[in-house]
Amino acid sequence: MGKIRKIEQLTHNPFVNLYDLSIENRVGNPGKYYVASRAKTGAELELATKRQKADGVIIYSLYGEKRDRVVLIRQYRYTIDGYIYELPAGLVEPGEDYHVSAVREMREETGLTLHPLQVDTIFEKPCYTTIGMTDECCGTVYGYADGEISGDCLEDGEEIEVVLADREEVRRILREERVAIVCSYMLMHFLHDEDPFAFLEVPDEDRV
Repeated sequence: MGKIRKIEQLTHNPFVNLYDLSIENRVGNPGKYYVASRAKTGAELELATKRQKADGVIIYSLYGEKRDRVVLIRQYRYTIDGYIYELPAGLVEPGEDYHVSAVREMREETGLTLHPLQVDTIFEKPCYTTIGMTDECCGTVYGYADGEISGDCLEDGEEIEVVLADREEVRRILREERVAIVCSYMLMHFLHDEDPFAFLEVPDEDRV
């Protein structure tokens, strides 16, 4: 098993930072590894605290009387200098339950009201986004959305178009557009399952 010998913080930014790790690999050779993190200090890194928490929340929600459309955002991202389809998402405030975060972020990004579902924790517990480069961890919240689309709460740096996609549009998006990976998996459920939330059902004996 590898060992971390030293942590050096290279940046001091409010939303994401870069850390330089001096490591020793499994055969004893020294090396370097770089980690991007939401942590504001080295002491707050998960590798230091050994505690997993939700840095953010991802929202998979259905819209409409027939619940036959999925709520997506088409967002400009500097990382690719272009637009990508994603699920609504956002950061969790310190001490905030990520279900509460989901309702807030849905309102801020889309203007819609989210009604979260209560599901087994195996489906919503925080999971890692891109573990090879970051310790960022996000919970997933599922639910139904209603109301009117609005961009009144968007920050100046956010360029977001809200898309209420039916199955035909979802097929087109998966075939033709850039799509975030978590979003793509959820859209595959939306296409395949008559009830897009059917996969959330677990037998009573398997509940945790």
